[in-house]
Amino acid sequence: MRRSYIVAGVIAVGVAGWVASGQFGETPVSEETAASGTEGAAKPTVIPRVRVRDSLAQSRKNELIVLGRTEASRRLDLRAETSGRIVAITKNKGELVEQGEVIARLAMDDRQARLRQAAALVKQREIEFQASKELSSRNFRSKVKLAETEANLATAKALFQNMKLDIQRTEIRAPFDGVLEKRPVEVGDYLAVGGAVATLVDLTPVLAVGNVTEQEVGLVKVGAAGRAKLVTGAIVNGRIRYVSTEATEATRTFRVEMEIDNSARSTIAGMTAEIRLQLEALKVHKVSPAVLTLADDGAVGVKAVDDLGQVQFHKAELVAEDRDGVWIAGLPDRLMIITVGQEFVRPGQKVEPVPHEAPVISRLKGQ
Repeated sequence: MRRSYIVAGVIAVGVAGWVASGQFGETPVSEETAASGTEGAAKPTVIPRVRVRDSLAQSRKNELIVLGRTEASRRLDLRAETSGRIVAITKNKGELVEQGEVIARLAMDDRQARLRQAAALVKQREIEFQASKELSSRNFRSKVKLAETEANLATAKALFQNMKLDIQRTEIRAPFDGVLEKRPVEVGDYLAVGGAVATLVDLTPVLAVGNVTEQEVGLVKVGAAGRAKLVTGAIVNGRIRYVSTEATEATRTFRVEMEIDNSARSTIAGMTAEIRLQLEALKVHKVSPAVLTLADDGAVGVKAVDDLGQVQFHKAELVAEDRDGVWIAGLPDRLMIITVGQEFVRPGQKVEPVPHEAPVISRLKGQ
């Protein structure tokens, strides 16, 4: 009983091997070899079959995805240019202000009186200069005295202009349109020269800011288009306005700024954003992830059959992926990519390519 099981097993193995040989193909034996029937004759070389598919490169938009945030295009800390006590505040935090609009006023104190005094001094110096000029023309006054009265007049005029400017500085105005982000002062506070009054931010336009690596910075160009997906789900379009030429010391990355139109002020600063920067178009092939294989050095790529029927390995760069395949770059424009059997053949090996869509044809005798 046991012996019959062993015999049956041997027969089953033999049949399986015969069927397998018909599946993977065989090289026909020549008539001379068949006629000679010489035992020990050299066995014919079996050329393995592989399934292949012609692939033609397509032009595809290339994107660089960077995680970043939104920022104001301008941010300014307004400071007092003269000293004084705050007597009025016209804007609150969060309000929009227009260029030239008054945000706070300082007390005039004795500035008007000193302005009148400076104006009177200018008149006095003008009279003195005119008199000295007339006397000098008659040789009754030396040129040195004439120059002295002229200098006194210029000094008086400068004092008058300084007083006018000091009065203008009691009104602290917005230098551009923006939002009053901070206002750390209240009515009654005393400000010295340089004291902080408010922080003004400009959100028209707004910026989407991210950092790219050393390998990526050369691909990003000023003026190129891009878009950002905000944490709210909104998608906004923009253009790159700045690419840093110096890496940050801590991360060795380069700052990239994309300018986004924000006329409606719907986008605020400080929001997380997924920034997609448009790069130059690439020549890519779309393949199934199953065709990707590894070279001996660990490089990812595909195996293809050349015009001589030999296997070639091509290193590939993964560009993008979607539901039905991956996009790879770095390959010739046209390739006969091996889709089945790539793991069982090596570069330089002779193979018989079979179209991927071709039906499996059995070579068993009588079929």
